[in-house]
Amino acid sequence: MKACLFVTSLSLSALLPCVCMADTGDVRDVRVIRTAEQEPRAALLGQPSLALWKEKHLVAAYQLGIPGKMDMGSIDAVVSTDDGQNWSIPSTIFDSTERHGAMQFGYCNAVLYKPPGQDVLWCFAMRCPLNYADSEDSHLAAAYSGDGGRSWNPVELAMHYTGPLVILGEIQRIEENGHAVYVMPAHRNTRRADPHGSREHFVLRSTSLLDWRLGGYVPLPPGNSTFLHEGQIVVSDGKKGKLKMVMRTSTGTPEGKLMDGGVLNPPRAWSSTSEDGGVTWSVAQEEPELWNTVSEAWFGRSDDGRLLYVYNDGPAFGRMALRYKVYSEAGQWGAEQTFFDAGVHNSYPTLIQVAPGEFRAVWDSGDEKRHRRAIRFGRLSLPALKSAAP
Repeated sequence: MKACLFVTSLSLSALLPCVCMADTGDVRDVRVIRTAEQEPRAALLGQPSLALWKEKHLVAAYQLGIPGKMDMGSIDAVVSTDDGQNWSIPSTIFDSTERHGAMQFGYCNAVLYKPPGQDVLWCFAMRCPLNYADSEDSHLAAAYSGDGGRSWNPVELAMHYTGPLVILGEIQRIEENGHAVYVMPAHRNTRRADPHGSREHFVLRSTSLLDWRLGGYVPLPPGNSTFLHEGQIVVSDGKKGKLKMVMRTSTGTPEGKLMDGGVLNPPRAWSSTSEDGGVTWSVAQEEPELWNTVSEAWFGRSDDGRLLYVYNDGPAFGRMALRYKVYSEAGQWGAEQTFFDAGVHNSYPTLIQVAPGEFRAVWDSGDEKRHRRAIRFGRLSLPALKSAAP
């Protein structure tokens, strides 16, 4: 592995380290855009999200973990106006130190979304009382930016689904009767704090991004107790409401262990489909070609018709190398390829498409022993199609 370290002058007079790495996989122009050393009060930097405001203008949001908490903290955003080469100093989206009357909240799992044709960027996240041990029993929070991620305004949502939830997957837009409908994947895991709690995967639906209602639950085969969580949705036909969701998996037992569960045998992601915009879902089933060892994977679609799956290989909770597979023109998943492998911890990849087959990516990274110590950025290009996609 070869690496070159350089420092560039950034907007707002900030100096951020950027690391350009070679021979680490198919992602090119890899650089670190923020490190834990730059955030002395943060226990971790993790679960990043990425959005395109306009051409070459990218916004990345990520969590700053609170010491002593499993997965909650504040959420910041950084901006690049040159396609990811340089990044601004952070702005705060959700601040865990801010008081709301007698309450303080911890935040987790930012999901950025820019509605087509609108000059508004949304950030959705989970919010729970700061005294909670983790963020499993959270509710939906939101903020918006009208200046490309440089400043943020909190919004109180009109929630018609009132239960606890966990979000992470990207929002997708479809059409119903000529009107936009937004679909957000979510799951519930109240069993961590309550032995009589529940674990279900479902979606929320909205016509405005301000009001959210329960869509449909993903059913499991009879007698199956697989824990489906952190799903990612792709749209097969937006006007007909055809969706496919691929989900992270776990056995869900035994209680009290890390992430409340273990690896399926075989270690595979599961999927479900909807023909009506997420109102109803098919019985979940194993994806035989898609590896999953209790870690978040990214599932998306290129405008040229190809599907893309980015995931951690290796044992449960190892989360070192990131690999990927592409659904080929022949209608099958291709061979495993290396996304990023530098001998350090890497997890929670998020990708956005900037042109057919051309993606930008962020993920959290660490060193040989520690995870979530930095946020990395890179570019991925799929091979050119030899013929039109089926």
